[in-house]
Amino acid sequence: LEPLSVGLAIGVASALTGYLSHPSFYCSYVECCPSGGHRLNATGSHLAKEVVLRAVTGFSNNPSPKKPLTLSLHGWAGTGKNFLSQLLAQHVHPAGLRSKFVHLFLATLHFPHQHQVRLYQEQLQNWIRGNVSACPYSVFIFDEMDKMHQGLIDAIKPFLDYYEQVDGVSYRKAIFIFLSNAGGDLINKAALDFWTSGKRREDIQLKDLEPMLSVGVFNNKNSGLWHSSLIDRNLIDYFVPFLPLEHKHVKMCVRAEMMARGHDVNEKVVQAVADEMTFFPKQEKIYSDKGCKTVQAKLDIHEDI
Repeated sequence: LEPLSVGLAIGVASALTGYLSHPSFYCSYVECCPSGGHRLNATGSHLAKEVVLRAVTGFSNNPSPKKPLTLSLHGWAGTGKNFLSQLLAQHVHPAGLRSKFVHLFLATLHFPHQHQVRLYQEQLQNWIRGNVSACPYSVFIFDEMDKMHQGLIDAIKPFLDYYEQVDGVSYRKAIFIFLSNAGGDLINKAALDFWTSGKRREDIQLKDLEPMLSVGVFNNKNSGLWHSSLIDRNLIDYFVPFLPLEHKHVKMCVRAEMMARGHDVNEKVVQAVADEMTFFPKQEKIYSDKGCKTVQAKLDIHEDI
């Protein structure tokens, strides 16, 4: 080949390689670890939404956080814990739970056997260490914390503490989320007390519930955080209460599900589904005892109305 042709070919190849390897091109086809977060846009319980919005927005805007963001979400089933944790994951990684940088652990699936707690602790540490090394903005979600074996979660304590690095890895930009039904009875009682005293559900503030919730979970043997060093060392940034849902919230869930299915909202159907739900206390029937957990199933049998 002529020297000019060889030089031209090399130049074109170099330019093409540079273009293909440029982050803006490469990351349009392959998921990349982000350089930082974006603003979270969430709906749901006023208290949970406000707390999580403040926490995540502040954490994302902090160029040098002192520790990972650690949230513990509490409430009965169907009150929105999973939904909000998925929105939070999407805030950091658009693919959400499908992202290779978002990791979901289910206590009954991933840590089923009491006699293997030591093994689970070692595996968990290695998994977190490897994934944060690959992406500092990794998100770890631990569901069913109320079913997790005592002491298991303490294995991640070094990663949540105020260390600049642990064995050469910084965990300060990661996010850890715990989901639990534990404390739900305390939250529901507080909500009923507010209602009995003539106050609105929307008047409940974090300061009204968080101290009681953290102590209650710490002393609850079925919480997964029983006597945990994570609480003892104040490594959980927020205990987020998810309040029980009223009739109007259940109806909102029905409408949202109908729209998600591509149907027009039919208020007759909305009312029929809401009437199928059960509420407590038995006489007053203020709050849904299953939240929005069974809305999808109830809607299936009422769609032909």
